Amino acid sequence: MGDHFDHQGHYTHGHGEATLASHAARTAANSAAYLLPHLQPGMRLLDIGCGPGTITLDLAQVVAPGEVVGVDSAETALTAARDEAARRGDTTTRFDLGDVASLPFEEDSFDVVHAHQVLHHLADPVAALREMRRVCRPGGWIAVRDADYSGMAWYPPTPGLEVWRRLFSEVQRAHGAEPDAARRHRRWAREAGLAEPRITTSTWTYADPESCSWWADGQATRYGAATFTDQAREIGASEEDLEAVVQGWRSWGADPDAWFVMVHGELLAQG
Repeated sequence: MGDHFDHQGHYTHGHGEATLASHAARTAANSAAYLLPHLQPGMRLLDIGCGPGTITLDLAQVVAPGEVVGVDSAETALTAARDEAARRGDTTTRFDLGDVASLPFEEDSFDVVHAHQVLHHLADPVAALREMRRVCRPGGWIAVRDADYSGMAWYPPTPGLEVWRRLFSEVQRAHGAEPDAARRHRRWAREAGLAEPRITTSTWTYADPESCSWWADGQATRYGAATFTDQAREIGASEEDLEAVVQGWRSWGADPDAWFVMVHGELLAQG
């Protein structure tokens, strides 16, 4: 989603170049595989927090000729998404400003309502799920995937990455959000009134020199930027902490034995 989640939360990463580049590496195959078997041509699909649109446009290919709409609260992300659509020659997928707290659509408007890495940034994820349910037709699919920061693992042990995880989690919680979202999916689904939620997990793994270097460089740039550092200072982070984060990512990414696993939870329920 965008730099701010209107009424719902606060986007910790911002939408700088490094963040958009990281998000642009997401595909339906590596980020929405749990949903793909349930899609059919002709479905109408809404992608909330579409970012630079790579997942959205992949999903659009699967449900074509169905209508697909991506919404985000950041114009910078929407511009990137429209540019990616133009690059692919997709002239039908639409990208609009939208707030998950109050989606600009009628009830029962979509066959599929999808949100990737959105709930863990929100102050009220249950309200967001209720809003997703509102715009999903009866029998349609509500699909959510979120990271779980306490579940992430890496090697070799790197003190700077422990500082990063602590600061990121503290910043998230200072804004009322929950970084360990994946493990809470079932509870949130139950509180939102979603019937028979299906809970699965999957991972992103970085374990070869090229992917580790790419991931580390992006993370070091992202967490060294003012969007994050200003927020971290507000919750008491020292300059030593902030430097440890950047150097921790760079030293980890340069290690020949580097390995990183990001755990995700997936929630699939019918409207």
